[in-house]
Amino acid sequence: MRLTGKKVLSFVHHEFEDLELWYPILRLREEGATVHLAGEEANVKYIGKYGVPAESDFAYGDITPEQYDAILVPGGWAPDKIRRFPEVLNIVQQMDDKKKPIGQICHAGWVLVSANILTGRKVTSTPGIKDDMVNAGAEWFDEPVVVDGNLVSSRRPPDLPEYMREFIKVMEK
Repeated sequence: MRLTGKKVLSFVHHEFEDLELWYPILRLREEGATVHLAGEEANVKYIGKYGVPAESDFAYGDITPEQYDAILVPGGWAPDKIRRFPEVLNIVQQMDDKKKPIGQICHAGWVLVSANILTGRKVTSTPGIKDDMVNAGAEWFDEPVVVDGNLVSSRRPPDLPEYMREFIKVMEK
């Protein structure tokens, strides 16, 4: 178990992409990491696009970024809601400032756009938000996964195996 003792935070809100939330969480837990979910409110059941629930452990405002080794942002329609919370943007900025791993897949790039951390970074995402990523200063690639230092980005559910392999490698550093 390569990630024993590591703590990861994943954001959640309604209409997350079910696989993009749960696959990374389960893979990290298989590697020994503790994964917490943070939502708009603590102890709330959020429902994914395809009906899979996820209950938040904490509210965004309850999070102390220093307590976490990495962060995950799922895709779906949830990122457009998640990015509206200043607490979330602050968490993402602090994690990036400390060069802690940040994973984002599909539409999750919207959160990083709003956190203003993409200038000069190499990324991928769903092609639907390519222009948003580029307009935020990123260099966009149509590849299953792109690693740029602490930032690990991916396009969509079929890319999840490659995404998590690379995210776990970055966490091990």
